[in-house]
Amino acid sequence: MILAQREPRPLVEMNTTPLIDVMLVLLVMFIITIPTQTHSIKLDLPQGSPPLVQVNKTANELAITAGNAILWNGQLVSRGVLAEELSASARIDPQPELHLRPDPYARYELVDEVLATAKRAGVTRIGFVDNEQYQNF
Repeated sequence: MILAQREPRPLVEMNTTPLIDVMLVLLVMFIITIPTQTHSIKLDLPQGSPPLVQVNKTANELAITAGNAILWNGQLVSRGVLAEELSASARIDPQPELHLRPDPYARYELVDEVLATAKRAGVTRIGFVDNEQYQNF
């Protein structure tokens, strides 16, 4: 009795090994060809050894309210008066700290303008205070 040879049946499942190999090669090529990040931010970092910690006797508070009002040490000021106050405080030696306290609902543009005014006035000791209010924002 002669056994009949069966014809091979076609493979029902797709062979994914070549597809995975091609995808890995493409991934490696993509990673290699991505340009390195060239964006930079100019920072004025302190040079030399850090100064000794001194107790600062004066610190000015600058608040920006949700209604976009500017408060200098609790008093409402205009942008012109703010520029004068910032310039005056920048000339004091040692320069007092500027505690910036923007409200979470204040306009970003106003906060940015106030920071630019402080930089133009020569204020170098700026700190954001009361940041806990942003943790659930």
